[in-house]
Amino acid sequence: MKKRIRSPQDAAAGLLLVVLAGIALWGGAQLSTGSLGQMGPGMLPLGLAVLTGLGGIGLIVASFFVPGLALERWHLRGPLFVLGAAVVFGLTVRPLGLIVAAPAVVVISALASSESRWIETVVFAVVMTVLCVGLFKYLLGLPIPLAPWWIGY
Repeated sequence: MKKRIRSPQDAAAGLLLVVLAGIALWGGAQLSTGSLGQMGPGMLPLGLAVLTGLGGIGLIVASFFVPGLALERWHLRGPLFVLGAAVVFGLTVRPLGLIVAAPAVVVISALASSESRWIETVVFAVVMTVLCVGLFKYLLGLPIPLAPWWIGY
């Protein structure tokens, strides 16, 4: 008896997660995991990669038993703008500071969807920037520049 995939969209998502987990395992292979008592720098990436892979395998297995959606046409707009936002953040956080980089990420990410509303996006950008500054700069004390062009490091 031949089993057919009943949910191609879930199967594709599961395959993508398994591939992502494989890349993460390969990329973190050189990191020491340590032990549960004294964790090394590779413990968290290993754990997350394994959980991601297991989730992907679960989706693939479920796609044979649970009916679901067919694969739809893929749009590049979302992934491009989200990836672009991450790149912009990496390029702007040091020279321009968190006060510029954080709202830039929110605004560029909002371009990924045609359903974004600009007033909500601007309000969300301001709120997230305030929360990020409070959390990373003051609560955690990380050496992230706020606005080196304006108030120094």
